[in-house]
Formats: sequence, C-alpha cells, structure tokens
Amino acid sequence: MARTLLLRGMLVGLVAGLIVFAFARWIGEPQVDRAIAFETSMDQARGEAPEPEMVSRKIQSGLGLLTGAVVYCTALGGIFGIVFAFTRGRLSTARPRVLSAVIAGLGFISIVLVPSLKYPANPPAVGNPETIGVRTGAYFLLIAISLMSLILAIKAGRSLNKPFGPWNASLLAALLFVLLAGTSAHFLPVIDEVPAGFPASLLWKFRIASWETQVVLWSVLGLLFGGLTERQEAAAQQSGRAFPTSDEMRYS
Repeated sequence: MARTLLLRGMLVGLVAGLIVFAFARWIGEPQVDRAIAFETSMDQARGEAPEPEMVSRKIQSGLGLLTGAVVYCTALGGIFGIVFAFTRGRLSTARPRVLSAVIAGLGFISIVLVPSLKYPANPPAVGNPETIGVRTGAYFLLIAISLMSLILAIKAGRSLNKPFGPWNASLLAALLFVLLAGTSAHFLPVIDEVPAGFPASLLWKFRIASWETQVVLWSVLGLLFGGLTERQEAAAQQSGRAFPTSDEMRYS
C-alpha cells in the first residue's frame, strides 16, 4: 500500500508540476523579466558590462522552468504520498480527502509560509552574491526548525487531547507551533539586500506571485491526491475488497 501511495503521489506531483509551470510562466516570469531589465539598466548606469548568459533567457523561462517544476513537484509528490501512508492509520482515521487536505495545509504553512515570512522570495537584482551561502543556509535551517516545531506541536496536541478535548488541544498545539517557529525565526539573522531604487511594486508582485505558485502546488497535491485515493477506496469496497485496516497500514 505504501508503494502505491508513493507512486500515486509522484503522479500527482507530475501533474502539479505541469500546472505550476503554466502558472509560473503566466504570473511569475513577467516579474522576472522586469527585474532583469532593472538589473541591466543599473549595470549600464554604472558603466559595467552585463554578465554573459550561461543559459539563454528563452531556455531559462521555457525548458529550464519546465524541468525544474516537474522534477521538484514529482519529488515533493512522492514525499507527500509517504507522509500520507505514514499518517493514515497511525495519527488519523479521517477520510482520504480530509487527511490529504490537512497534510497539504500543514505542509504549506511549515515549508512555505513560515520560512517566507522571514526570508521572502526575491527576484533577480535583489541580493548580494557574496551572501548567497548565508542566505541559503538560514532559509533551509528555518524550514527544518519549522518542520520540527510542527512535529512537536502535533505530538503535544495528541497528548493534550484527552485532558482538554480535541478543540482546545488543537488550539494549544497551534499556539505552541507559533511560539516555537516564531521565536526561532526571531533569532536567525536579518537579511535585507534590496538595492536602492528597486521598484517596490515589482518586489511585492514577485513575492505575491511566488506565494500564489506555492498555493497552486499544494492545492493540487492535497485535492488531487485525496480525490484519487478516496476513489480507489470506494472502488475497492464496491468490488468486495475492504481497504486495509489501521494495523495493516502500519506494517505495509
């Protein structure tokens, strides 16, 4: 069963990658082109020659973007399927649609929203090339901290479920997550390398486009994966084959 969910997650991720590619081409790439034009104009104003392109802009926004989106989303879909297989029958007995949507929502919050509030996405011309290592390390460290905070909050919520009830336990778990992730983010280095004169509207539109792309990705993963899994369960029940029990899922 775990293998089936892994493959299904990768298939859903592949579909999500194609949708993300089309969305990014429509929403994100125009902002990238504007940022590159700003960077070029700044180089010309300083009398500097533009850096030679290792890969043409046409390939970057076409085949390069498609390859990156498909590979990333397919891998993420496989991880999504593994997490679903681990969670089903261990942490939750909810319907596949509900559980898949919850996993997608928590994934978006912990992997995308929390890190981007501290280190939002930046277009070309924003950021010092000499600090790229520090910026990358801090960003991935915050993702790891956010995921660990989520795991601790979920465990705390389960332990508080009996004395406080499901609703209060969920609220306390959410508060714990915010405190852990927020406190950790506060002590990470502040990085603000927006050059003088960079259009604020362009920076805002690029970051909004980045969030919108991630919303599309996680929405497709959560909704499509849950729908396919629930449909498979219904087909199995109609054919007289019961879906695996929680114990069977545990050792599959």
